[in-house]
Amino acid sequence: MEALDRTKVDHLSTPHKWGHPILQGSGIAGSFDEKGVDCPFVFYHNDQFHMMYVGFDGMGYQTALATSMNLIEWDYQGLMLSRIPDSSRWDHVGAAGSWILLESNDLYSIPRPKKIDNKYWMLFHSYPQVGYEAGGAVMGLAWCEDERLLQWHRLEHPVFTYKEGADWEQGGLYKCCIIEVQGQYWMFYNAKGKEDWPWTEETGLAFSNDLKSWTRYSGNPLLEAREHSFYSQYFSDPCIKHDGQRWINFGFGFDGKHAQGALALSDDLLHWYCFPEPWISSGNPGELDEINAHKSSVIYWKDTLYHFYCACRPAKAGDPTSIEYSENYREFRCITMAASKNSQYPSGANPIQLQDIYSIHSESEKDYVAERVVNL
Repeated sequence: MEALDRTKVDHLSTPHKWGHPILQGSGIAGSFDEKGVDCPFVFYHNDQFHMMYVGFDGMGYQTALATSMNLIEWDYQGLMLSRIPDSSRWDHVGAAGSWILLESNDLYSIPRPKKIDNKYWMLFHSYPQVGYEAGGAVMGLAWCEDERLLQWHRLEHPVFTYKEGADWEQGGLYKCCIIEVQGQYWMFYNAKGKEDWPWTEETGLAFSNDLKSWTRYSGNPLLEAREHSFYSQYFSDPCIKHDGQRWINFGFGFDGKHAQGALALSDDLLHWYCFPEPWISSGNPGELDEINAHKSSVIYWKDTLYHFYCACRPAKAGDPTSIEYSENYREFRCITMAASKNSQYPSGANPIQLQDIYSIHSESEKDYVAERVVNL
């Protein structure tokens, strides 16, 4: 696809960063989100907005659900994919929800989960070792008949693994995005070429008729790391929509220092043009997304495009959570949002005024989670 002038895609811009956590970890020992939260996936169901997201507790990921009436204030509902005690299972360390099958690919339609055979369907990925994204992940499939979307049933075996893949994905798989095209499922996914750092992550494509058996596209990877760009090491975490004119991928790029939101465009889903500048840039020193602004989920509501993403900065005193990557480095990781307009706040409040709301909400959530942990 040929390069486009930025004015052609200004309707996809979300320049107004919230600047505060929408969701953050509890910091409570033993809770699923003790160390942090990640990977938002926002949709609409049962007259409420829902967010599937993952929490990290120092061992691995577990997947949770929160709800909201306004996309700003979110309430924890429960775990969708919790840790399995059976250590013989391939997904016993943890399970990170990647994508729930949706009714529409249209950017301007409210995303709603789609039923097939009276069930909702989710793709998730699971890492084999204890630790932060430790080892090469593979993908599983889960289904749900519970309208609360909390009781999910996982298939016994993975449905997609790196072992059958090409060299560029032999280090393991990450998140995926699934869309329906002419009666077939297209799964875009990112993978790494090796387990040992430094590795490269790129984005590929596979096809399926039943969500269980997948055939890789012969032209993989579709979106490759590009030297001397902001995605020189990664082009990852696809989030694909159609805006009425073309296909849009709200992925992210990584250059070895910062992970930043990317915007790639396509007419046919096979040939992509990526804008040379980050679509959501990492922040200034001290800001919430100082290090990373990545792992996107987008939703259009009331004439406003909301762009949810994972924000990271160095941990500091007073943070409720942190993830320790090495002896000398800890990171605060949360979920935040940017919007196309600067006026969509509950009750006419602005981000600064809402800090008190978040403090109160955070404490009440901590009390709730603490009670839940005690009662387990």
